[in-house]
Amino acid sequence: MREFAAIGALFGALGVVLGAFGAHALRGVLDEAALRTWHTAVEYQLWHALALLAVSLALPPSRWRRVSAFAFAIGIVLFSGSLYALALGAPRLVGVITPFGGVALIAGWSALAVACFALRRDQ
Repeated sequence: MREFAAIGALFGALGVVLGAFGAHALRGVLDEAALRTWHTAVEYQLWHALALLAVSLALPPSRWRRVSAFAFAIGIVLFSGSLYALALGAPRLVGVITPFGGVALIAGWSALAVACFALRRDQ
């Protein structure tokens, strides 16, 4: 799980960089709607980077912990990545990817819940 912890930390760092980039370099370049989309992508990336770190470092090894970490990582890439692309002017068709990322994030939280319930049962 060290790999997922490292990926979570990198997603966190990248989220800060992309947040600053959006706030400074893209202001005046993108319209308000695109900046809101960018901001949403940054928020989801940062929150789920923290979730990925928590799953990777705070829980004992289990299949559900691994499923949760994997789902969070994929969800960040698909959800936030597609929103970044849309904000920068990618074709609207890219928006088809966003819900798949959202489902992956929901799956990550759900798998985390199962991992927590399983942990409680094992004690």
